[in-house]
Amino acid sequence: MLRIDSHQHFWKFDPVRDSWINDDMKVIRKNFTPEDLEPILQQNNIDGCVTVQSDQSEKENDFQLNNASQHDFIKGVVGWVNLRDENVEERLAYYSQFKKMKGFRHVLQGEVNRAAMLEPAFMKGIGLLNEYHFTYDILIYADQLKYIPGFVANFPNQLFVIDHIAKPFIGNEMKDWKKEMEAVAKYENVYCKISGMVTEGDWKQGHKKQVFTPYLDTVVNAFGTKRIMFGSDWPVCLIAAEYKEVIDIVEEYFSAFSTTEQDDFFGGNASEFYHL
Repeated sequence: MLRIDSHQHFWKFDPVRDSWINDDMKVIRKNFTPEDLEPILQQNNIDGCVTVQSDQSEKENDFQLNNASQHDFIKGVVGWVNLRDENVEERLAYYSQFKKMKGFRHVLQGEVNRAAMLEPAFMKGIGLLNEYHFTYDILIYADQLKYIPGFVANFPNQLFVIDHIAKPFIGNEMKDWKKEMEAVAKYENVYCKISGMVTEGDWKQGHKKQVFTPYLDTVVNAFGTKRIMFGSDWPVCLIAAEYKEVIDIVEEYFSAFSTTEQDDFFGGNASEFYHL
């Protein structure tokens, strides 16, 4: 069974395009390339990865597909298209020729309209993805979770995955987030990436491993062990933790699970979801 990191990024740092990387994040204000990641994956016994867009442009798709074509360990790409564009189907048809283009993502967390995923033009774009066998990564903050059941209910045959457990603030009151995650998990076509946790919360203080346990319990109980997947969110995770620290949190937690369940979480589910 391949061990897969289902969520990481590459970029050539551009201060204008990457203005989201503020002074507090200066550790990631530089280039991050496949050559940087490959030895880290090897050290942590990870066979391959899925690289995810960080810039909303088709130029980004070219960059990531080029990386993937040159490196076998990059098993898939989650790119970006303008889902609201009336010509989006043309773009989906174009990208369907690339074997490693697995799906798309939009930075919904940054939208002024918190319910942007429910806009008719956006929904129309989402409705075309399944025809081309593309997945969709849902990138939101926890305040947008309440809109997701109504969103995914429209597309029962579309595969969705929630990125970064929907970014709750780790260590805060989690009652609403828990209830809303359980509501989303009722939709069998929705998966969840256990990723991005170390950077949600007061990461300057660092986190004890046990602080993550109630979040892990919630996700695993809601989604089961067949609809969850490991993601490092490298290099963003470096703001708060090294790659090994990120993987240690989940390896320790899942050590109590069966070998099959661990295999599913650390690669099997991602391989199935993204058709790797």
